[in-house]
Amino acid sequence: MTGRSSGSDWPRIFERFVMSFQTLGLSDALVRAVAEQGYTKPTPIQQQAIPAVLTGGDLLAGAQTGTGKTAGFVLPMLERLSAAPAAKTARGGRAPVRALIVAPTRELAAQVEASIRAYGRHLRFRSMTLFGGVGFGPQAAQLKRGVDIVVATPGRLLDHAGERNLDLSAVEILVLDEADRMLDMGFLPDIRRILALLPAKRQNLLFSATFPDEIRALAGRLLDRPRTIEVTPPNSTVDVIRQRVLDVGRDRKRELLSWMIGRHRWEQVLVFTRTKHGADKLAQALSRDGIRAHAIHGNKSQGARTRALAEFKDGGVTVLVATDIAARGIDIAELPRVVNYDLPNVPEDYVHRIGRTGRAGADGEAISLVCVDEHGFLRDIERLIRRTIPRETVAGFEPDPGERAQPVFKQPRGRGHGGHAAHAHARGKTSPRGNGRPVAHARTPGQREERSGSHARVQHSGRGASGGQGRAAPRGGNPARRPRSPR
Repeated sequence: MTGRSSGSDWPRIFERFVMSFQTLGLSDALVRAVAEQGYTKPTPIQQQAIPAVLTGGDLLAGAQTGTGKTAGFVLPMLERLSAAPAAKTARGGRAPVRALIVAPTRELAAQVEASIRAYGRHLRFRSMTLFGGVGFGPQAAQLKRGVDIVVATPGRLLDHAGERNLDLSAVEILVLDEADRMLDMGFLPDIRRILALLPAKRQNLLFSATFPDEIRALAGRLLDRPRTIEVTPPNSTVDVIRQRVLDVGRDRKRELLSWMIGRHRWEQVLVFTRTKHGADKLAQALSRDGIRAHAIHGNKSQGARTRALAEFKDGGVTVLVATDIAARGIDIAELPRVVNYDLPNVPEDYVHRIGRTGRAGADGEAISLVCVDEHGFLRDIERLIRRTIPRETVAGFEPDPGERAQPVFKQPRGRGHGGHAAHAHARGKTSPRGNGRPVAHARTPGQREERSGSHARVQHSGRGASGGQGRAAPRGGNPARRPRSPR
């Protein structure tokens, strides 16, 4: 049983907690820091990953979001770094970067670095994030003062490496977090460039919620005789999440969503749309319906995204409407439900989306509003997760039996995904080999890519001027608290 405890229970719970985590090989300083966060029992991924990482070998871990995977690599990483001094001094006499964590989005990078600070509060490590959407100069100044642990999106990391603001030649531990998403966003060329900057001798940890062929190929090139951990079957969803599909007419989705929020008095709902424009449009429509709503996506500034997320967490906003990219790294304890306003055209994104709820063993609900245009997407999702999602209708919002499917994408490009014409360019513009991966775009100095899903466009801008992931611009009313474990 996991959970937070009252003050009267604390001595008994702390004793059980200490025994449980110390048996994994963590020091008193780390055990105390995790206890101070109010966590108790390690999750299955933590029970397996922490001892594996402590051995110093490479690791390939399959873990859904919400299973506690962040603590699964942060805790043993801090343990290993604290057990031995830095091997050498970096260029300019400053402390070397000893650990590098690469994440697909700003939100995920910020979440991971916050975990490092929380769990390492009794250790003397300096950590920082590197991502776009914020000033380049302050990041460069902090790097030059010396940092032990860097958490970065690929593009901004390479920008600083190109300016010789950081030296990665002494990195001891490399973590690729949510590697499947990085590959789907077209970051494989950037990852290869990052690997070329690292020493040959290092520990490599690769975490992924899904295991497409590209991830297995990357693991084969990157990892040396890795231990493999899969706490859930690949591409599966967390069992505690109740999933259901509501069949609805194409033009009735917004009405149905507003009705459900009001009828059931939902107070915290994360809603996914397929596009940035769709997110803005839906948030505005919900606001007109009297529902407090904000949208977050790659075109929003980092400050706007941070404020919107803070209001959502604090209960000041009922609905947060997000695109897939912007929502990566959102970690809200006991988020009660997720709504797919638009089904994702990439099936693996469904797994990531609904993983925002049902985290660390808490109950969660995932509702998908599905119109006739999206039946092909639904079949692909069910094929991926190997289960049929229960389907329902809501009286008064039933789809018109005469409604016919229309293409979701008006001008299909590339190879069809799953063989359905309605979503023929599911992964965007493909390479000449027809492998379904995004085409790499040539860039000139000063150009940076803004990625959304698996599509990319090149824009010209100065550093820190935009709000996307990677190279350019880079992503009230909770139920009673339930037991939870560290993330």
